[in-house]
Amino acid sequence: MSAATLSTPKPGGLKRLVERYPFLPALVIALILLALNGFYQPRSVSFVGITGLVKTYLALMLLAIAQTYVVYAGDIDLSAGTIVSLVNVVIVVMMEKMGGTGFSVVAALGVGLLTGLACGIVNGVVVAALRLQAIVATFATSIFFTGVALYVMPVAGTPAPATFWRTYGGRFFEIPFVFYAAVLLAIVLYLISRIRLSTQLLAVGDDAQAAFQSGLPVTKIRIQGYALCGLFAALAAFCITGDTASGDPLVGGKMTLFSIAAVVLGGSALSGGFGTVVGSVIGALIIGLINSLVFFVGTPSEWQNLVQGLAILVALMAGVLVGRRARA
Repeated sequence: MSAATLSTPKPGGLKRLVERYPFLPALVIALILLALNGFYQPRSVSFVGITGLVKTYLALMLLAIAQTYVVYAGDIDLSAGTIVSLVNVVIVVMMEKMGGTGFSVVAALGVGLLTGLACGIVNGVVVAALRLQAIVATFATSIFFTGVALYVMPVAGTPAPATFWRTYGGRFFEIPFVFYAAVLLAIVLYLISRIRLSTQLLAVGDDAQAAFQSGLPVTKIRIQGYALCGLFAALAAFCITGDTASGDPLVGGKMTLFSIAAVVLGGSALSGGFGTVVGSVIGALIIGLINSLVFFVGTPSEWQNLVQGLAILVALMAGVLVGRRARA
């Protein structure tokens, strides 16, 4: 075999690469945005700057992961952000009532996980078992979850115990706590990827009828996808609570659409059957980097939302077009 033959790319090489790693277009966009952030504000790419970025957007990364497991199966969850709000107020109120001790923090986090899981199962039963349209059903449950959150905490502002938020924003052995959380998250995602549920969710999203005919319990799998979404939404609420150090029954309201945008930015198909949680994490980082860049370039405050929206739209179109061309 000649050197010329070795240097010639195989036909469809890009297609196979993107099919195997759907997050590659998002990764390129993220690196470009990171470079632009470094150009306009060199400190943003320092260790302190990266730590701040991860600390601020870890909650969105977790919620994007939560949304991904639902999207795998061709579903969607418009209540994900309100689950974050509900878990946020539940754990803050529990910590306050129990005195803010270390035991109360652990107990409250356990109840928070159960709350997120319960919300996810409710969504799964309503959508998969009762066969209601996911977009309508989860919109309805989002209103319900918001009502429960407002009942638990009618007014925002209840502070979280110092033990909790100091841990989230603190350091251990001179390494920020959020990096330990990120490593633990990576391990959990790896373990989930090794079980059959991820593959089954993708199979259901690719062709639910074929998955059913092959013997897969489609309804159960979809409910499990929503349950995973509820659990990761609860973890996102923990991060929001640690970052804001307070409870707010409406804190997650805007996060739902951002999580869906992060999923699409990461290369997942909303129709189901194709995607990766790694891409969703990168998609959340893209949104964070865009928000930082808009601030660093000195955009007037009244124009920031407009510019952020346009930038996310451009990144979204670029990622989708590249991925679609590679898969064509």
